[in-house]
Amino acid sequence: MIRIGHAPDGIARVFPRRTAATPDDDMAFVGEPPLWVPAGIKAVHVSVAFTWDREEAVRLAVAWARIAPVTLGGPAYGQPSGEFTPGLYLKRGYTITSRGCPNRCWFCSVWRREGETVRELPIRDGWNVLDDNLLACSETHVDAVFAMLDRQPHPAQFTGGLEAARLTEHHVHLLASLRRKPKAVFFAYDTEDDYEPLRVAAARLANAGMLPDRGHRLRCYALIGYPKDTMAAAERRLQAVVRLGIMPFAMLWRDKDGRREDGDGGVRLALPDREGDHSSRAATESRQGGAGCGAGVQGRGGGAFQGQGDRYAASDGAGGHRGDAAADPK
Repeated sequence: MIRIGHAPDGIARVFPRRTAATPDDDMAFVGEPPLWVPAGIKAVHVSVAFTWDREEAVRLAVAWARIAPVTLGGPAYGQPSGEFTPGLYLKRGYTITSRGCPNRCWFCSVWRREGETVRELPIRDGWNVLDDNLLACSETHVDAVFAMLDRQPHPAQFTGGLEAARLTEHHVHLLASLRRKPKAVFFAYDTEDDYEPLRVAAARLANAGMLPDRGHRLRCYALIGYPKDTMAAAERRLQAVVRLGIMPFAMLWRDKDGRREDGDGGVRLALPDREGDHSSRAATESRQGGAGCGAGVQGRGGGAFQGQGDRYAASDGAGGHRGDAAADPK
C-alpha cells in the first residue's frame, strides 16, 4: 500500500456503498483501502446508513485498521445524531437543520432514534434539505431555512421530504417565493391516511403556480411492498399520485435485515432497488424506515461521532468491539 499526499484533518470516512449523497472528496472512500491512500490518516470513520450493511461495515473496519484506528457509526446503529457538519458524511450541498419527528409511524426508525421532539440545529448552508420533518419545526426556524436557501447558488431541493399534512399556505408562499424554482419537492404517501393531505397539498401548490409544466418538479415517495401489501394495491396508490400531477417514487420496504416481504399475505414486489439513484432518501435510510412522514427518514445527517463506538485498533488487526455501537456519525 502506497501513501501519497496528505489527509486534511487526518480523518478518512469510509462507506459500505456509494449513494447519491456519498461525499466525493479525496478523503471519502467506498469499500476497502485503495492501493494509493493519502498520508497522514490518523483516524477512520466507517459510516453505515443501512442496517443490512453492518456486517460489511465490520469487514471494512478490519481492513482499514491497517491504516489507522477505526470507529463504526451511522444511522444503522440507532443512536441519536449530533449537529450537522457539511461535507463530512454527506456530499457538499446537502444540509440538515433539524432532527427528530413527532409522528410515530410504524415503519419509521426516526422517532425511535432521534426522538419525538424536533431538535432545531444551527442552520448550515446547503441547497438539498434532508431534515427528518422540516415542517414540524417552528415557523421562525422554517423561515430562516428558506432565507438560507434563497442565497444559495443552486435551486433548492427537498429530497428529505415535506409532510403534506403540515404544509400551510405560508409554506407554499415560501416555496413559490424562492428566487430559483425548487429543483425537487418531495412528499410521501406511506399509508392510506396520507392521500387526502397529499391531495390538498397538491392543490395548494397548483394554485400557487407550482406546476410541472412550469419547471417545478413535484415528487412523492410511496412506500410499497410492506407486510400484507399487494402488487395491485401498490399500483393503485402509485397511479393515484400520478393523477395528482406528482411523480411517484416507489420505496420498497425492507426489514432491519434487508429482507423484503415474500409471502404470508404479502407479495414480493419485483421492482428495482433505487438506492442512491435519485435522492438522499434512498441514499440513507431507505425502506426499513419507509418513506417516513414526508420527512427524510435519514438519520442521514452530518455531525460528529458521539460516544466511544465500536473501535478497531490498528495495533491488534481485527481490533474487536469495545463499547456500544457508535452514535450516528451523519
